Amino acid sequence: MNKKRIIFHIDVNSAFLSWTAAYRLQQGEILDLRTIPAVVGGNPLERHGIVLAKSIPAKKYKIETGEPLFSAVQKCPELTIVKPQYDLYIKCSNAMVEVLKEYTPKVQRFSVDECFLEFTGMENVYGDYIQLAKDIKERIKKELGFTVNIGISSNKLLAKVASDFTKPDMVHTLFKEEIKYKMWPLPVGDLFMVGRKTVSKLNKLNIRTIGDLANFDLSVLKAVLKSHGVLIWNYANGVEDSEVRCGNFINMKGLGNSTTISFDVEDIRTAHMILLSLCETVGMRLRDSENLCSLVSVVIKNSDFLMYRRQRKIYYATDSTKEISKIACELFDEIWKGEALRLIGVSVSELCTNEMYQISIFEEENIEKERALDSTIDKIRRKYGSKAILRGSFLHSGINPINGGISEENYPIMSSIL
Repeated sequence: MNKKRIIFHIDVNSAFLSWTAAYRLQQGEILDLRTIPAVVGGNPLERHGIVLAKSIPAKKYKIETGEPLFSAVQKCPELTIVKPQYDLYIKCSNAMVEVLKEYTPKVQRFSVDECFLEFTGMENVYGDYIQLAKDIKERIKKELGFTVNIGISSNKLLAKVASDFTKPDMVHTLFKEEIKYKMWPLPVGDLFMVGRKTVSKLNKLNIRTIGDLANFDLSVLKAVLKSHGVLIWNYANGVEDSEVRCGNFINMKGLGNSTTISFDVEDIRTAHMILLSLCETVGMRLRDSENLCSLVSVVIKNSDFLMYRRQRKIYYATDSTKEISKIACELFDEIWKGEALRLIGVSVSELCTNEMYQISIFEEENIEKERALDSTIDKIRRKYGSKAILRGSFLHSGINPINGGISEENYPIMSSIL
């Protein structure tokens, strides 16, 4: 007889703002950012950028995560804006994970502010799992200075949905017998993996709630949304059986692609084209390994053999060729001084599995279409060869659309770059 699984999903409440507020209080500041209309994001002086996190008082002004700071200030002129501190967020996240590991060895970091924990078979250690969740929640608040929501269920999907119920600082359950009255009445857009584009398509089918989706004709959904329709139909019915993977990181630390060029690269357009071609290979290999990355790095070497590197941590995981290329070009623009180049390289690291891919506000609106396009291109190239399909921008460019130049070096990264 199979044991009933017990999964926790830990979600930090307004993570970036909570971590910033807790740090400031520890440094002696009296005002708690969580008690006033405040947001984290962009440049506070220029009011340029987007809202990354908001306080509960800011929600009263209908300020939304992802909206421009300029718009947020128009809604609330007295809004306090603080600049993001990504190094601090990593430290806070790591501190939380270390606490969680004291309760179970099966801890999977799903994102910088989310973790899954498994307690299956630990009934003799923890008899009351609701009380255990409350104890963990209170310990994090007392020792680390921020609050979390904890969802409890028999699988990762339902535990994640449960943690998103009433906030902040709460514990919720969502077991199979609770789905009909706890999850089905929710708007269909609240379901994991249902983005804005999908909501629009579902609404046209008169699917408004998760319950509507769960009870809809699966054959129609499959015809309209293909495999994604089957996936979200299963999710609406609480069907999901992925494992809690310790750490969510794989043995391979990263992968990359670089090219030594037989001619001097002296203009930015050619450099960007080479970067795109390198990212084609990196993205394809990343998807083939069924992983996502959250760190992108670029290296260049000039004709005097001087080498420059730059990397950027992104606070979502992606396997999109377009997204990786966009970041790589931005990094290149930051380090290139206009000198002639002989080597250009791109690498990705901070890998995690793509078993429960999470759409992020930081990604482009049409990311679902981009992922489908990448997948189709990969299939064509695997079947008919790397040159069977290429981007129009590579036509007559003289650049190999896959290898990035004359010679190629694919290399594994043996240790984390962060």
